[in-house]
Order: sequence, then C-alpha cells, then structure tokens
Amino acid sequence: MERGEQRRDVSATGRELEALLARARELEAAVRRVFVGHDEVVEQLFCALFSGGHVLLEGVPGLGKTTLAKALAAGLDLRFRRVQFTPDLMPGDILGLRVLEEGADGRREVRFERGPVFTNVLLADEINRASPRTQAALLEAMAEGKVTLFGETTALEDPFFLVATENPIEMEGTFPLPEAQLDRFQMKVVLGRPSFEELVRVLDASALESSSAIAPTMSAAEVRALRAFVRELPVSREIVECVARTVLATHPDGDAPTEVQRTVRHGASPRAGQALLAAARARALLRGELHVKFEDLEALCVPVLRHRILLGYEGEATGVDTAALARAALAHARSRAK
Repeated sequence: MERGEQRRDVSATGRELEALLARARELEAAVRRVFVGHDEVVEQLFCALFSGGHVLLEGVPGLGKTTLAKALAAGLDLRFRRVQFTPDLMPGDILGLRVLEEGADGRREVRFERGPVFTNVLLADEINRASPRTQAALLEAMAEGKVTLFGETTALEDPFFLVATENPIEMEGTFPLPEAQLDRFQMKVVLGRPSFEELVRVLDASALESSSAIAPTMSAAEVRALRAFVRELPVSREIVECVARTVLATHPDGDAPTEVQRTVRHGASPRAGQALLAAARARALLRGELHVKFEDLEALCVPVLRHRILLGYEGEATGVDTAALARAALAHARSRAK
C-alpha cells in the first residue's frame, strides 16, 4: 500500500470515529433531558453499553430506574424488550418455550417460541423479585451471548445489552442475586435521592421530555463499530498494573488496606479487572481522549467493584460500605506504584 493510501485510510477512520462519537453524545444529551440529574449514572450506563457490559441499577422505587433504561432504549435503533420480574416468573418466560401446534390438516408439530431474551436491549425490571432459579436463566446470556435450550444453542442478537433494575435487598419480597450472577454485571449503579434542584425539575413536568420523544439515534452497526474502537484504545502498562493491584487489594489475604483485611471475606475476580479496563476505555473515548487515564479508573472503580466485594461478619455487622472499600483499594494500588 502506498503512503498516500495509508494516510487516506487513517483519515477515513478518524472521520468515522468522530461521526460515531457525535451520535453517542447526541444520544447521551437526549437521555439526560429525560432522566434529570445523576449525570454520573448516565455516563456509567453509556460506558457499559459501548464496552460490551451489562448494568445493574439499584434504588428504592420511584427514582426513575425504569425511566432511564427506557430512555436509552428509545434512542437506540435496536430491538427492545421489557420483562417485569415477579415471584411466579419462570425461566421459560425469559428464554422461550416449546409450543405444540395443530395444523389445518390435523398434524401436530412442536415449535420453539423465542423468549424476550432474544433482543438487543433487555430491561429486566425488578430482577430481585424473581426466584434465584429464574434469575439464573440469564447467566449464559450475560456471559457468553447465547442461550442453550432443549439441547440446542442459539446465539443472541449483537449487540445484546442487559439493564436490570433492583430494589435494595432490605425491602420486602426480594431475593438477593447470587454472587456468580452479580459478577456478570460489569457495573452496579446505585441511584440516590435527587437534590432539591433536581427534584424541582422532576416535579415541573413541563420541563421534562418523555422517552417517547427521543428519536432513534444509533443503529446496531454503529454500536458495534464504536465498541470496536473502544477495544482498540491503547492502555499503558502503568494503568494495567494499577488495575491488577486494585483487584488484588480487594482481597483480605493479600497486599490490601487495613479496612479490607478486617471486613472483607472475598475480593473481586480477574473478570472485575477486565471490566474496569473495558469501562475505562469507553469513558476515555467518549470524552475524546485517545488513551486511558487514572481519572477514568477513579470514576469507575466504585460501580465496577462495589458488588464484587463480599463482606465478612465484621463488615456486615458494622455496615461497611463496599464503595468506600473500592476507593480504598484503588488508593492503595496507586500508593504501591510510587
């Protein structure tokens, strides 16, 4: 290839990336108009979407968890399905069922009726109100992007993005998610109550848009293309080593802060390190950076690590916040690098 042709290819790639980022920012702005406040939450949701992860949204009822998920889905020109999780929901209600049908000629045939998991964006509303058996129906879909039923394996749509909402486990009628499933969520995003100014905007309905007012902005091909750019974003050895030290600093039997050694039973898995790096790449690219910075790790270490740190007896008894432990692990990792 001639040098001039190489320059044209690089230029074309740059223009493609700029166009994709412009669309992503347009979509993010539209979601912010519907979901008032919580700018960090919106950013984290977009980091997960464009890095190929899944998100668990936790908050008490009425904070807008479903509104946020629906607003994002409305802005994506993708297939969207919503499942309301209830105690009587069965795995087949999510994955699909075999249906016996009788034709006009009297012959009977078994047909597979696909469940709502066969979509691009799946909203699992109040996931912890269903039984653990039903929750586990999503494990293979989340980890491998496929579903195995009746001895047959079927690939899911690409992209497949799961947004699950849950109420705090202290609330009545909830089933805690098993650790294996929690680890498959790239981030756990906790919604707090809005500030006074944000609440005034929420109550002033005339100032808000509904999710139906959002026009589809990004196609499946564009989401896949932007994910490819995210995967290719360079990460320095210093950042990689910092992430590795951070993950190890969440384990009580390793080089960890005192509060981790005293209150934690199990720390984060290697998958957590992969998730943090992927999310940091997405955040850097969405902000127009061409490499990952420590600021990206600081912004995302809590949502990526908080649900992967399992407290011991003392931690449970004293009500230790795993978000504080995640920040302590990152600070400890950075201090060891100096």
